[in-house]
Amino acid sequence: MADKLNIRKLEADLWESADLLRAGSKLTSSQYCMPVLALLFLRYAYSRFKMVEAELQKNRPSRGGRMMPVEASDFAAKSALFLPREAQFDYLVNLPDDQPLGEAVNHAMALVEEQSEQLMGILPKSYTMFSDELLRELLRIFNNKTLDEIGGDVIGRIYEYFLSKFAKAVASDDGVFFTPKSLVKMLVNVLEPSQGVMLDPACGSGGMFVQTGDFVNAGGMNVNTQMTFFGQEKVEYNAQLCLMNMAVHGLNGRIVSGDEANTFYHDAHNLAGRCDYVIANPPFNVDKVKAESAAAAGRLPFGLPGVNAKTKEVGNANYLWISYFYAYLNDHGRAGFVMASSATDSANKDRDIREKLVLTGDVDVMVSVGNNFFYTLSLPCSLWFFDKAKRLENKNRVLFIDARNYYTVVDRTLNEWTEWQLRNLQAIVHLYRGEQEKYRTLIADYDAALAGKTLQQCEAELAAAKQAAKDAIAAADRKSKKQTEREQNELIADAEDLLETARQREWLTSKFGTEGEYQDVLGLCKIATLDEIGEKNYSLTPGAYVGVAEAADDGIDFHQRMNEIHAELSQLNQEANNLMSEIMKEWNNLNTK
Repeated sequence: MADKLNIRKLEADLWESADLLRAGSKLTSSQYCMPVLALLFLRYAYSRFKMVEAELQKNRPSRGGRMMPVEASDFAAKSALFLPREAQFDYLVNLPDDQPLGEAVNHAMALVEEQSEQLMGILPKSYTMFSDELLRELLRIFNNKTLDEIGGDVIGRIYEYFLSKFAKAVASDDGVFFTPKSLVKMLVNVLEPSQGVMLDPACGSGGMFVQTGDFVNAGGMNVNTQMTFFGQEKVEYNAQLCLMNMAVHGLNGRIVSGDEANTFYHDAHNLAGRCDYVIANPPFNVDKVKAESAAAAGRLPFGLPGVNAKTKEVGNANYLWISYFYAYLNDHGRAGFVMASSATDSANKDRDIREKLVLTGDVDVMVSVGNNFFYTLSLPCSLWFFDKAKRLENKNRVLFIDARNYYTVVDRTLNEWTEWQLRNLQAIVHLYRGEQEKYRTLIADYDAALAGKTLQQCEAELAAAKQAAKDAIAAADRKSKKQTEREQNELIADAEDLLETARQREWLTSKFGTEGEYQDVLGLCKIATLDEIGEKNYSLTPGAYVGVAEAADDGIDFHQRMNEIHAELSQLNQEANNLMSEIMKEWNNLNTK
């Protein structure tokens, strides 16, 4: 738990420091985003370079008493970039003050590109727009030794954290380049990729590829030998973020950007009918797509959606995307994607396409997601899953999950699924697929995490931890009070985590037992036949099938949440009072002049 708190604190500290610099400069968030992320990338590349260099030097052969030098090809074999001296992070950090730093960083980025065909022309070389003072401070911030001490893919996580913060800050982008991690994880968990070709035809910053990499590697395989990644991204800026994000995580892929990457008019990689996996979060409700050009580009097995007779344009492209995702699959492929909630029940031509799609028998799972899962938008959405190689028992059935009331509140504007919640939702899919063994593995993981403690014992431990913290802080002298508070807060956080784990185990086993027997659960899940779906006019809205539970079980402690809301309201009131005081002070100053 302490490591988790340290990483969270490190993320927040690094962001706050970097954003304070931005606020003190004349740069906008969009100007600042790419250069800052590229510096994080360079820091990560240097960290991996030093680690691999040390590994290579352990058993390095020698000639004439001198160790053979390491070469670029040695690093490529270890999925790491070779960095010439002038591209190494410590070289830049230690440059003398009289050297023009912006030019040195530009040169470093060019040298890195020479080492990677995938990065050629991608990294920014606009560092002369920074003052040397600001740039030197940024390098100092990212030279934080804690990055190396914590271990693991910490910089990859920090890169994603910065990306999410920029998604909030760069309001004009509407967060199009970043899909929240819990939605991405849910897509990957249900797809369960193992090997083959994966396409994201609206790849944004590449989060789908990164999470797939984590999933495959966690299964004990090497993602770069098992998976081939292809992406299309119309906005070149986002495609650059994607390539950097993949490089930060040691992934290889082919990403096409610009006009030829407009999926409505181009199959840029010629992958129709050839993909093992398709995964995406496409832009919702796009209009003004040229119907003739879209039809000519193909990949429309169910025909065009509604076309405006006057303008000859598709008024809403949601079902173009849905058709593409299906058309890209090979005969055993799986697709998982995010879609506007309205698409599960839209009428006219959309409804006709949906009927044809349902009757293929390849619609696998439908999940409703509540509000506030996106960083810059509050709208609800749905997750759709296709599977062309379902087990025979499920060929004419669809699993519907209504997860709108199942989530964890992060803050006033953001919800997410925790790791245990994600695994619980995945467990329902496992039971639908007849994979009870995977369900039992999850129960075993719960039991190991809880070390045999019951829900009631975890509740008692948290209460005891809070009382002990209160006593310890009260007894601490003024000098050690802050340190004591920090230590006690960590202990409370550990107890809260354990209690949440117990609650999530209880949530799951109260519905499906410890052995894992699937049953429809009112308000949560139902397996519906194609006949039942036909009776509901081919609606794919989970709520139409699962019904409404008498009391929504959202996994949230009501009293705890009310306390959080009151605390947030109190803070807002205080901020409002402070602002009013400042306004009155300025007003009085004006009146006395």
